[in-house]
Amino acid sequence: MLLLAMVGMSACVVVHTPAVPSNETPTPGFSETKVQAEKMTAALVERDRRLASVQSPAVMEYTAGDQHVKAKEDIVAQRPGNMRVEAMSPFGVALLLAAQGPDLAIFEPAQNRFMRGQANADTLYKYVRIPMAPTDAVGLLLGLAPADFPISTDPDSVSTDGAMIVATYGNAASGTRALGFTDGNLAMVRETGADGSVHYEVRYSDYHDIGGVMFPYVVEATFPTATSRVTFRYLRPIVNGVIPDSTFVLTPAPGATLMNLSFDDGGAFSNAS
Repeated sequence: MLLLAMVGMSACVVVHTPAVPSNETPTPGFSETKVQAEKMTAALVERDRRLASVQSPAVMEYTAGDQHVKAKEDIVAQRPGNMRVEAMSPFGVALLLAAQGPDLAIFEPAQNRFMRGQANADTLYKYVRIPMAPTDAVGLLLGLAPADFPISTDPDSVSTDGAMIVATYGNAASGTRALGFTDGNLAMVRETGADGSVHYEVRYSDYHDIGGVMFPYVVEATFPTATSRVTFRYLRPIVNGVIPDSTFVLTPAPGATLMNLSFDDGGAFSNAS
């Protein structure tokens, strides 16, 4: 009888004091949206580690005011800052641009003109419509956050914009950077200055699984300061393929006019042979 009584008491204790899993314990300030943002940010960090390059034909559309340009391009982008862009015309290659490290070369076949200069935001904006330094431009083309974006840290705030979860870093006094996620993928990167103006906003969409890496087929970048927008639609992207170093090196054609790209004090392009 004593044994039965002890068993009964033990059973009673088990019934009235169930164990509570730690992951179900409410915590002060708990936010499901913030937890989702942290998970997607962690996945973005892992994707960042796995994605090294892309090469693909693409359709580029550029608009600025009443100017509109649409062209077929072959794009190669390799981290950290190597790029090659071949812009096509109905008659063949209209322009070749290659950037490797601090150096950039441009060849215009129709004029048989070969130019060298610094790989910087001004040059890329003039020739490929992206007002960014090569490292950031490569990140844009690969669907990554900018190289100096602190995506491994907790966001300062988390909000929603329709179906998109937005993680924001910084504040109104210093300017902000924001990452937007939709369906677990990076959908938006935005940088805002201390005065509230948007420096740039990039939208990514139409993701496909390429060899286990989710990759956006559509990249749309808006640059309010330059009042411009550029969209790239990839057609047959190859992710992390083998790319020879020679891809990013251009050599003058026989008889080409050789020019150096430089900038005058006012920031305008000038050419010197």
